Amino acid sequence: MPNAIELKGVTKRFGKQIAVDHLDLEVPEGTIYGFIGPNGSGKTTTIRMILRILQPDEGRVLVLGQAAGKVADDRLGYLPEERGLYKRMKVRDILKYYARLKGCYQCQPEIDYWLERLGATEWSKKRIDALSKGMAQKIQFIAAVVARPQLVILDEPFSGLDPVNMESLKAAVLTLRERGTTIVFSTHDMAMAEQMCDTIFMIFRGKKVLDGTLESIQAQYPADRARATWIGNGTPPRLSGVTDVEISGRVIEFRMLTPHDPNDYLRQLMQTHTVEGFHVIRPSLHDIFLRIARPDMYPIASDDNQERCP
Repeated sequence: MPNAIELKGVTKRFGKQIAVDHLDLEVPEGTIYGFIGPNGSGKTTTIRMILRILQPDEGRVLVLGQAAGKVADDRLGYLPEERGLYKRMKVRDILKYYARLKGCYQCQPEIDYWLERLGATEWSKKRIDALSKGMAQKIQFIAAVVARPQLVILDEPFSGLDPVNMESLKAAVLTLRERGTTIVFSTHDMAMAEQMCDTIFMIFRGKKVLDGTLESIQAQYPADRARATWIGNGTPPRLSGVTDVEISGRVIEFRMLTPHDPNDYLRQLMQTHTVEGFHVIRPSLHDIFLRIARPDMYPIASDDNQERCP
């Protein structure tokens, strides 16, 4: 599969600060590619280099097959994290304006499609400043995609949305992929990244630390959490060699400090309780994110590092 974006040995400095450090990256065409990373990790700088807003100090950035291009490339759509719409313009007028900025003059069918798709048709003659936050966010999304770009960069597209609007916009993003659009999806919502992204990339302190499918990323980390249920209303189990314990009713979930031997934890449970169910949990993307960004939260197992749950 050809790549929509390729970064080869890309480095970007701001004074003595290295924001991006010899980064290699490939974003296949027609996929949803997740960008994750803590604040200050170099994620925004990387996106700005893809958009040609910034130029790398070293390395090469290829976007849709080109190593150089304009900041306002008609083939790219961008939804920034900081929203910006002209508040006194009417919805349909502003969508026409953004479409024509991208060279799309026969834009009426596309505007109609997206307004209907996102339940915004009745708002088409309203001014932007009359819209709710969720509706304004939908209009901002339409403005980013109305010219049918080949590549769309979405920066925190679901931030602040209620569950109904979130599901509506999520379905719209999946529709874009079905049309063949390549989507770079930057988010702090790990659950949403798990649900939507074909491939996930994580940058930390300017370096790539994860890059692959969720399954391939999870395979790099031990399945060190377990969940158990027991019969009866007795006191919660007491276990050694565990941390991050969560108890709810007759369910206990914990992290095993020696995950290679989960049967040891099962035996401990069976000594005091009648176990109804026990299974090992694969690490979530949220869990993996914390292991990289906050390694202090994940102590290494040792004889001196054994905790007991209450």
